[in-house]
Amino acid sequence: MPKSQLVELYAHGLGVIDDARLEFGAGFNVLTGETGAGKTLLLGALDLCLGSDGASTRYAITTDLRSAAVFERQGAKDVVLSREAGSSGRLRCSIDGLPSSVEALRSMAAELIVIHGQHDSLNLRNRAEVLRIIDTSGGISTADLDEVRRRLSSVRRLRDEAGGDAARRDRELDFLRFQISEIEGASIAGPDELDLALEELTRLSELKEGQSALAEVVSRLDSDDDRSLLVQLAKAIELVPRSVSFDQARSVLTTALETAREGVHELAALSDPDAFDETEIEKLEERVGVLRTLARKYGGTLPQALATVAELRQEFQRLTEAAGRSAALDEEIVKLEGQIVLLAREARRERDYAAVRLTDAVRQQLPRVALSNASLRFVVDGDDGSDARILFTPNPGLPEGPLQALASGGELSRVLLALSLETAHEDVVAVFDEVDAGVGGEVAQQIGECLRELGRRQQVIAVTHLASVAAKADHHFVVEKLVDDVTTTTSVRKVEGNQRVIEIARMLAGSDLTDESKALARKLLETQR
Repeated sequence: MPKSQLVELYAHGLGVIDDARLEFGAGFNVLTGETGAGKTLLLGALDLCLGSDGASTRYAITTDLRSAAVFERQGAKDVVLSREAGSSGRLRCSIDGLPSSVEALRSMAAELIVIHGQHDSLNLRNRAEVLRIIDTSGGISTADLDEVRRRLSSVRRLRDEAGGDAARRDRELDFLRFQISEIEGASIAGPDELDLALEELTRLSELKEGQSALAEVVSRLDSDDDRSLLVQLAKAIELVPRSVSFDQARSVLTTALETAREGVHELAALSDPDAFDETEIEKLEERVGVLRTLARKYGGTLPQALATVAELRQEFQRLTEAAGRSAALDEEIVKLEGQIVLLAREARRERDYAAVRLTDAVRQQLPRVALSNASLRFVVDGDDGSDARILFTPNPGLPEGPLQALASGGELSRVLLALSLETAHEDVVAVFDEVDAGVGGEVAQQIGECLRELGRRQQVIAVTHLASVAAKADHHFVVEKLVDDVTTTTSVRKVEGNQRVIEIARMLAGSDLTDESKALARKLLETQR
């Protein structure tokens, strides 16, 4: 018995579908109906329940939309996936009646069902899924390889935390050694040395500027230079006529000259060439430059630079102590890398073999699905064969290429059917949308047989327009469109007995039923038994 089955699909307010409820059975289920009756909308309702964005049914979505899919799982409780449109038109998701995200809905749906459409097969478009098919068909497990890879990643991370490989660690140690030496070599007196040095430099600079200005003043007022002011004043006084009339003026000027000379003498006494040391100023300027450079490079301030050197010493000590551990980790990395090479080589060998076997098996099924002239093969590449693809050619003599690029919609659907016959996955429900498009006659009967055969291993739901396919189904549902003067609605009903004969006859001969078409319908139905 299949492990998963879609037991019920409900849709309300989706285009012409007012209310539709389908209760599917085990095995092969088929949906039929005239073109435009609403079969695509029903699949759209199912697709919405699986987390689709509703692109294929966007214009049919109403604010009253509700859709739900009920899955029965062997040995577990049923699962209900549903979507509902709010007043704003935004679709809400729920799992088992509880609000959920669309990502969670898709994740759950992926474990339960897969839809194979003519133009959309996520399975074969995804290389990871192609690889899963190959591994499943060959019974291949890469658990050991995956575990060793995880272990290698973990060990590499530990080694990186310990300073990386030997060459990288040595580079880091050299750089740390340089940084520590640069800070310690400066012999910083304390966190406030830069501030104190700047204060002293300011004091000496001001003193230097003051002594320089004092010497300039003395020189300009009184010096051996004839151009000094007091020398010029003395000469000017000598030019004053010597008579009683000018004695008073000469006396005043002479007194002023003597007073000025006394002031110059006092200024000269204040001048001290030893009040500052030019060399000391140069040393302070150089020291301030060194301290500022260290502060800028190591945190922005001198206290931060002093704190940084302590951190650098700790890191240097850690890397030095890690050298021993890193050596052991390096040995383990080499060992794990060797194991990966061997395990990857074994996985590649197994996948190559499985790809060839699966290619041969699926090629045997191609004639049964109307692809007798086509050819395909599974190919793997990479060290472990994890780069998996399906190459396809529709006719002999034509170059092969990616399946998705070269197969038409109908061909792709039939390739999926052929593949399903060899890789049926009992855990999921398989839905085929018009897999029989473009075929008829005996080929259609063969496709019907294939779907019926597949239905013995997993639940199958198919949409078809061919009577010979529909006649092979275990359960038959008819989608009908009803039109009155005002509205158009779609209904779904399960047909059995004579009702099924009538539907098969309609598919054979159209709405103009005859005894001959009914007789042929009965024959097809009897044949399928």
